[in-house]
Amino acid sequence: MSPMKNNQRAFTLLEIIVMVGILALLATLLITKTEGIFGSSQQTIARIFVRDSLKTALERYRMDLGSFPSTGEGLAVLMAAPPNAAGNWRGPYADTPGGKAPLDPWGEAYQYRSPGTHNKTGYDLFSKGPDKTEGTEDDIGNW
Repeated sequence: MSPMKNNQRAFTLLEIIVMVGILALLATLLITKTEGIFGSSQQTIARIFVRDSLKTALERYRMDLGSFPSTGEGLAVLMAAPPNAAGNWRGPYADTPGGKAPLDPWGEAYQYRSPGTHNKTGYDLFSKGPDKTEGTEDDIGNW
């Protein structure tokens, strides 16, 4: 009988430490880049909602009732008929969970004014953005 050769190899402690270090570096890069990716996607969602989704609902409302909702009526009239609708309201114009006014990606209500301060002949519709403060650079509006 010939003696069995022991050809089993294992990782050295140094190789394991290097591998753990590389994995930690990759995990750190992934975590830090994820915030930037999700942050920009939230702004994109708000922009699409302001410039497309709610715009379409407001235009349908205007076609049925003859004008955009007033600032006092707000976006709530897109989900439930206002008292002065006189049978022309054909909504709901916006499909939102629970029939409530939609919230932006940061959990704040979208802001609505008609007539608008930026759009004098129409309406202003905007999200206050990530800082949740109106009138700052990160506001996302239809102007």
